[in-house]
Amino acid sequence: MWGLGSIFSALLLFLWQVAGLQVRLIVRLGHRLAGRPAPVPVNPGRRLLLQAGAGSMFAVPLLLSGYGVSYAGRRGDVQELTLPFGCPLKVVQLTDIHAGIFMNRRQMRYYVDKAIALQPDLFVLTGDYISNSLSFLPGCMEEMVRVRARYGTFATLGNHEHWYGNLIGLRKIFQRYGVPLLNNEHRVIQTERGLFAVIGIDDLRNGDADLDAALYGLDPAIPRLLLSHRPEIFPRAASLGIPLTLSGHYHGGQIKLGLPGAGISLAHLRTPYVEGLFRIGASCLYVSRGIGTTFTPVRLNAPPEITLLHLT
Repeated sequence: MWGLGSIFSALLLFLWQVAGLQVRLIVRLGHRLAGRPAPVPVNPGRRLLLQAGAGSMFAVPLLLSGYGVSYAGRRGDVQELTLPFGCPLKVVQLTDIHAGIFMNRRQMRYYVDKAIALQPDLFVLTGDYISNSLSFLPGCMEEMVRVRARYGTFATLGNHEHWYGNLIGLRKIFQRYGVPLLNNEHRVIQTERGLFAVIGIDDLRNGDADLDAALYGLDPAIPRLLLSHRPEIFPRAASLGIPLTLSGHYHGGQIKLGLPGAGISLAHLRTPYVEGLFRIGASCLYVSRGIGTTFTPVRLNAPPEITLLHLT
């Protein structure tokens, strides 16, 4: 928190100094060209007042960072929506958990209790389970497996698993807790109202994502739910007639400046799919803000999210 606030404060101070120097140079040059005498020295009291005002401005990033830490630690909202799918299901999604010192077992327990209370038919996890090591993952997994969805729990990999995780060790942890990790593969599930399929692919940038392999042998007439950590697979999924894709990765921007619901973040400069619902024809993509944080434990205008989808 201190690092983030200090960086932006230092940047503001640098820009302030550069702008002030340029203004002084322009004023002096203007007086010389006009043949006017040098300006009268600034009143010391007025200078102190301006410096105090500037100091307050430079403190704003630190105050925002402190607020952002509190905002990130708030209890997540349940985002609920109804979407067409072809098989009635109640799905709960968690993503971007980032198990670590800012998402420990006690904090994970809150989100799991919320998920249990929603009574899902299907519980899905869309990547980035760790922050920068596997150390905190077993405790969080012990909490997550308390969710007993009727048709099971399914997971897919994110970029943090490739950056910081030992993939062999990570797969063993998921196997130990009985959570299928779908890596370019699918599962067909029988329900009272017909079949549906859950598809999972590897991370698009850091993994070896292969949607064709994941779909191999799968009847396209079966309703298909695609799990992809990054949402940029959506145009391809839509072209293949996949009715629903669930993703995360961007944390809703995590630090979003502006009014709630209309802010902008660095993520908005990288992708059109930062958060929320997107449609291409009859296909839908939903991008969750997730529950964890990365780089810094700060969220602004992007609260943690538990996603509840009523599929029809």
